[in-house]
Amino acid sequence: MLSNIKQEIRNLINDKKFSEILTGSAWALSARVAATLFGLVLSIITVRYYGADIMGILSVLQSFLGLATIFTVLGTKTSILRLIPEHLVKYSPTSAFRLYRKTQYIVIGVSIFSGALFYFGSDYVADKIFSKQYLSFYLSLSAVFIVFKSIMLLNTQAVRGLRLSRIFALMQMLPSASSLLLLICATSFYYTKSNPIYTMLASLAITGIFGWLIMEKEFKDRMRHDDVIHKMPARDILSISLPMLMTATMYFVIGQTGIIMLGMFKDATEVGYYAVAVKLATLTGFVLAAINAVSGPKFSELFHSGRMSELLYVSKKSAKLVFWTTAPILISLIIIGRPLLAILFGQDFVVAYPVLVIVVIGQFANSIAGSNGMFMNMTGNQNSLRNFVLIAAILNIILNLFLIPRIGILGAAVASMVSSSFWNIAAIIFVKNKYKTNIGYFPTLM
Repeated sequence: MLSNIKQEIRNLINDKKFSEILTGSAWALSARVAATLFGLVLSIITVRYYGADIMGILSVLQSFLGLATIFTVLGTKTSILRLIPEHLVKYSPTSAFRLYRKTQYIVIGVSIFSGALFYFGSDYVADKIFSKQYLSFYLSLSAVFIVFKSIMLLNTQAVRGLRLSRIFALMQMLPSASSLLLLICATSFYYTKSNPIYTMLASLAITGIFGWLIMEKEFKDRMRHDDVIHKMPARDILSISLPMLMTATMYFVIGQTGIIMLGMFKDATEVGYYAVAVKLATLTGFVLAAINAVSGPKFSELFHSGRMSELLYVSKKSAKLVFWTTAPILISLIIIGRPLLAILFGQDFVVAYPVLVIVVIGQFANSIAGSNGMFMNMTGNQNSLRNFVLIAAILNIILNLFLIPRIGILGAAVASMVSSSFWNIAAIIFVKNKYKTNIGYFPTLM
């Protein structure tokens, strides 16, 4: 098997058609590795110096912000990744900039309105949904930072659309790196129980403002007075973005419903155990995200320029890269997961090892499917992808409601595994039927 891995990696490196994605993925992957390591150190410091209960509260707030910004971004963080390359190929940088600016104004307006609603409704959410009144202050504080996270998400994807691999890598690392630096300083010089929460929110503001400044500079350097401009009405932007919003919402449901429902049915410590196990089990998510960071704009460019054979070729190569970089990590987590939990987070967290194994098994579906989801979004099949993920999310909610009261964190893990596997398999079958080729990858091992 080791010789197979080496041969596949050599083939990918020597493939000139795939070199752009490989080089960009290397930058994005390095950044994701660094960001993940920063995130692990953040989790370790939080657990050891602030306790599993604060880790649980932090996980709930991150889920809350993730859910809120899915709706405030309105799916534009995916559509902008498709539309910027399309405008650059068909029209001009000025046309792409005006599209970006209009999208940015939409996102800011919706974010401010939504943040105000969440701010004034924080008491209700804390009391009626989570049955934890002490969450009210943290929820209202987080609502103020919704606009910063929304802008951060939009600008990070817009940078991808411009294919600025190094800047995208920096923006990937900045939230966790700045949060870690702030938390170390706060823990050393001004210790309060809520430090991890304050530093996490501050990092969103830093990254959001930085991304805005970068986008302004990069677009202005490319624009010319004689650029061809194609005006795209807001309704047309939203007609593409809203199916992607639904898909992103369902991704969130699949990924975060377990934490939210555990927060409703169980205490904060159990939520902390589950959150740590999922964080380790989804380590390979940074690999897929890094490869998609570069492959997504490339898929859009090839599709809108009519180069279908090259598109399918590059998609298959991307799937191979995903598999051979994620499968070894997943297998290692199963083998050394128990001592890893004990060393990193303490002996108490070993109880989360079965959760780790179950979620890892579900992650193999992502590993095999490759970039199927990104491929569908970039090639105009966003409605079909939305339907698959919607069914998976409904399945996830039903399983969580049934299993968590009975078997706790194990139930949340099973729900995550089943729903993730379902939509990935459905996407593989759809692409195979429509394009008469399989762009997922699983090796034949003798």
